[in-house]
Amino acid sequence: MSKPRVPARRVAIALPTGVLLPGALRILGRSGVARLGAIELGRKLLVERPAVRVVLVRPADVPAYVDHGAADLGIVGKDVLWESPGAHYELADLRFGGCRLVLAVPATSKVAGRETWPPLFRVATKYPRTTAAWFEAHGQSVEVVALHGSVELAPQVGLVDGIVDLTASGRTLRENNLRVAAVLGTSTARLIANQASLKTRTDAVQSMVARLRAATDQPAARVRAAS
Repeated sequence: MSKPRVPARRVAIALPTGVLLPGALRILGRSGVARLGAIELGRKLLVERPAVRVVLVRPADVPAYVDHGAADLGIVGKDVLWESPGAHYELADLRFGGCRLVLAVPATSKVAGRETWPPLFRVATKYPRTTAAWFEAHGQSVEVVALHGSVELAPQVGLVDGIVDLTASGRTLRENNLRVAAVLGTSTARLIANQASLKTRTDAVQSMVARLRAATDQPAARVRAAS
């Protein structure tokens, strides 16, 4: 089945549901691309305006929609891109949704600097690819236990030595008697683009990219009102 055609002047952009959605909607509004609110969206997964088609998808699915051409652009956390490199171009750091990917261990653990790491570090995470690559780069043997639920429980029941997970304030870690032992990276929302769209729909796509970048770099009052 062929996908619905997007008019030449309309750019399709995939937005992530969840914690990054409010920031993504603010960027769209400040850029003048579209002003959308939570009440208007409701349970809609697709919203169309004269210049833009907004597709709402799970954060982990944003790269797939962009890579396969269902969306020209996408807004997604860097943490998702670490796990799903894909074939898209990463164009800009949108500078919201900031958090850290950290190695955390029980508060009573003797693990601190690298000299205290066990010969084989057993780690639970939702980010197996990123975790394995980071430990390999540091010359450390690691057994990665991929989990899909709350990873904070794993060290408490003796499943692993530590966890690798995202944290913004560190509150959840502290509530589960965990402390940060290392920082693997910092994640913020990123703007990504389909390679073919940049080549075949250059004017429309690049125009929207410029507006989104301007909304990131400038105060809201200096950006044109949303259409």
